[in-house]
Amino acid sequence: MSALKRILVISADSSHRGAIEGALKGRYRVEGAHTLARGFELFQAQRYEVTFIELATLAEDQNPRDHKEALNRFFQVYPTAGVVVMCTQSTLREAVAAVKAGANDYLLCPVESDEVKLIIDHFFDSRIRESELNYLWDQFWEKDALELVRTRSPLMRGVYQKLRSVAPTKTTVLLTGETGTGKGIMAQLIHKHSNRRDRQFISVHCGAIPDTLLESELFGHEKGAFTGATRRKLGKFEIARDGTIFLDEIATISAAAQVKLLKVLQERTYERVGGEQTLETQARIIAATNMDLKQMTEAGTFRKDLFYRLNVFPIEIPPLRDRKEDLPLLAELFVQRLNQFYNKEITGVHAAVLRAFEAYDWPGNIRELENLIERAYILETSKLLTPESFPGELFSTAPVAQVPMDASHTLAEVRRRGIEHIERQYLKELLTAKKGRIKDSAAHAGITTRQLHKLLTRYHIHKEDYKN
Repeated sequence: MSALKRILVISADSSHRGAIEGALKGRYRVEGAHTLARGFELFQAQRYEVTFIELATLAEDQNPRDHKEALNRFFQVYPTAGVVVMCTQSTLREAVAAVKAGANDYLLCPVESDEVKLIIDHFFDSRIRESELNYLWDQFWEKDALELVRTRSPLMRGVYQKLRSVAPTKTTVLLTGETGTGKGIMAQLIHKHSNRRDRQFISVHCGAIPDTLLESELFGHEKGAFTGATRRKLGKFEIARDGTIFLDEIATISAAAQVKLLKVLQERTYERVGGEQTLETQARIIAATNMDLKQMTEAGTFRKDLFYRLNVFPIEIPPLRDRKEDLPLLAELFVQRLNQFYNKEITGVHAAVLRAFEAYDWPGNIRELENLIERAYILETSKLLTPESFPGELFSTAPVAQVPMDASHTLAEVRRRGIEHIERQYLKELLTAKKGRIKDSAAHAGITTRQLHKLLTRYHIHKEDYKN
């Protein structure tokens, strides 16, 4: 007989564990903890399929209105583990906020046996469906592309679904989005997952080539076509043959080049500059721009007929500020890549840095994130990328911690919670700055090490989390 799967209940009220254990008797092994700190210790030591956490207990470690950081501690240990928050009718709104922050579901107290069974069954049914979808997802993508298509963003999930749909076709694709969002990477993904994957992928940065040379670059030229044309040159379309040609910054091409490109799209033919021979191409065209081509057509700076030929299958790549769920994944990806090239073993990014990432607007998008991480990687001397290795202005954008307000409580209770919240946030920032060194932290705070230890115990803060 196989061992029973484990369920963990973290609650100061032992009756909650008893009720859940009664509901799942014979199906799961239920274990309990009275504090969040003890519950997390158990969670780290043993794999639990689902963890029930009382909302008040979860708030021991976090602002009651923002449970994301407390929940992430669990997901960082087991990303696929289920977490259910337990609440009362009066704290239902707060439980919904916890679900939005990452919890799988909520359970109303007093605990009803049927509701517990329903939540557990729904969780495992959802996991099976998700596993099946993930299997099909992974089967489509090439092995070296799997790390690129990992995402927690619904917007990016939609982008990758479109890429999957259009990749096997020969349809022209127009990628739009701000500078630095990864349009070039998306173009390569389309090519790698098409039936042209074994043929040429030619990338042309139209904005980097002078107008006078762009036509020659794209279509080639004959000897003597212009001053300096001492020999025949093959154009990118000719080199691409029946592969893929990626035209980045398509909005920058001249009116003359627009006419020639339109002919390629309409008739699949072109001539070299200064030549009379008509050449054919079967190359697939993927274009990209960070400008509004439709607006340009209305202004008369871009041909309407060319726009419609390019805009057969448009895909908009969202800016990084709209897909912040992916910041930890992207940071991990860039660190892993740097570890392959340099003689360092950086294990990850400090939590304070990830919080600053979350607050930042990322005007330079993914390219800016990659550059910041590379710079920090070069400077870092520890096993984590710490705040000291990043520009100070990155942290100046972080919002000031807000004291939780709830008019349903008495003034004394609000004051008590406010003081606790400020003390907790102060201690976390202090330990971050002092890299978990107790003596230095206590001296800076103007208290004894014994007083500091008592405060850390009270707020379930572990100095080990802040050491290098």
